[in-house]
Amino acid sequence: MTDELEPPETYAGQVLDAELHILDRQILDRDDVPVVTADDLELSDVPFDEPIEPGTPAPIIENLVSGSALWTRMFGGRPPRSRLHRISWSDVERVGVVISLGVSGEHLDVTWVERWMRDHIVARIPGGRHDPE
Repeated sequence: MTDELEPPETYAGQVLDAELHILDRQILDRDDVPVVTADDLELSDVPFDEPIEPGTPAPIIENLVSGSALWTRMFGGRPPRSRLHRISWSDVERVGVVISLGVSGEHLDVTWVERWMRDHIVARIPGGRHDPE
């Protein structure tokens, strides 16, 4: 008498282990320019306070979240929502060694600090408005 294993469940999309494949990965824009690292995820609404019934659909990633999460990881708590930046999962083109976006990082909210520094500080330095020759 042998027990046969049931075939594994099939899923419509790619199955990712968030901790292994997404969190703390470098995010690159479509020009392979580093944008930020993925600190957290926002998932579709799933009631976590109720038991999950068989056949319940798996949560879907809605946004990659980045922000100053280092201090909250060390000391606990949550960072203020105003300090968190979101990148829509629909902008993600590929998940591999790095997370590649299909959009330019220039216009993402997460890069506002670099744009501000470039426009208000670096631009005032002599020669700061053009590439070195």
